[in-house]
Amino acid sequence: MKKLLLSPIALFLLAVAAITASTVTYRQLYTVSPEQQYRVQPVEKGGISQTVSANGTINPVSLVNVGTQVSGTVKKLYVDYNSKVTKGQILLELDDALLAAQKKQSQANVQSAMASLELATANEARTRSLLAQEYVSRQELDTAVQARKAAEAQLQLARATVEKDQANLDYSVIRSPVAGVVVDRTVDVGQTVAASLQTPTLFKIAQDLSKMQIDANFAEADIGSIRVGQAVRFTVDAFAGRNFQGVVKLIRLNPTTVQNVVTYDVVIDVDNPEQILLPGMTAYVSIAVAERKDVLLVPNAALRFKPANTGDQKRGRPGGAPNGGAAPKRDVFAGKVYVLEQGELTPLNVSLGITDNRNTEITAGDLKAGDQVIVGEAQTADKSKSSGSRPPMRMF
Repeated sequence: MKKLLLSPIALFLLAVAAITASTVTYRQLYTVSPEQQYRVQPVEKGGISQTVSANGTINPVSLVNVGTQVSGTVKKLYVDYNSKVTKGQILLELDDALLAAQKKQSQANVQSAMASLELATANEARTRSLLAQEYVSRQELDTAVQARKAAEAQLQLARATVEKDQANLDYSVIRSPVAGVVVDRTVDVGQTVAASLQTPTLFKIAQDLSKMQIDANFAEADIGSIRVGQAVRFTVDAFAGRNFQGVVKLIRLNPTTVQNVVTYDVVIDVDNPEQILLPGMTAYVSIAVAERKDVLLVPNAALRFKPANTGDQKRGRPGGAPNGGAAPKRDVFAGKVYVLEQGELTPLNVSLGITDNRNTEITAGDLKAGDQVIVGEAQTADKSKSSGSRPPMRMF
């Protein structure tokens, strides 16, 4: 039987045909379509709220610092932490031994001044009688009158000293100036307090714990959006998952600058009927500064997406702003999103409104509800898995 012999040209053509067939088969099996290459998400309509956030501290609306005007050693304590007190109630007593002794000394000085006044009054009367009989001169009478007036002044001074000593003695008993709850106590029995240069704080009394306030520091970039009367939502670590409500009461004009960062103190009124919000708690405050309803929303990931290969893109939808051309009228700022049309990336210029850090309002542009915007490329793990499973391409 004769063997079939092929010419070199025929062998070459067979090789080319085999390579072409292998290449076509490889591309059909392992080429990723654009729909599989990108992750997409539909554009929807809905509501959106833009908020500004900050941390703050919960404080009583009225916190009274109770001090002392006299120095001494603490002799008795009548209240402790969390004690409910009424106005005028005794909180503490200082040792009053020295103050009582000082008062007795002043009272003795009053007795001495009264005796001096009695003597000066008698001398004046006697001198007047002698003057009528011309036994003394007019000058001696004037001297007696002056001595009597000086004695009266000394008596008034001695009595004023007694009043001062009595007041100091009364100050040794510390009373509550308001009704409320003791939230802090800084002294104990036997401790010496000195009121020479600065009045020491002995107690802190919260007047009403059912009314609290939050002092929150907001950045200067956010302060322009905050207004008195705005509703506030906040949470605290002690009650995770529970939202509390408040109202902006005051924006203090005094700025705070730390490492070139300027913040402003915003005071927020908070009702605390259950009295579960305690002084010093950290509040995570959120204020809604803008709100839109039934608007076109696009994911922020779509606005951040930038394709790696820009050579196969369309120029944009007919009638819209072309890629790289003028954007629609700007509301806040302009952006660009990409959609898949007929297997190709199509860039669309849009105008952006408010954002909640997850979605952004679209105010103008060619985007419409239902469009599938690209939010990113397919997962890298899937790509590596598929690429790792590819068999080596064989020519024959």
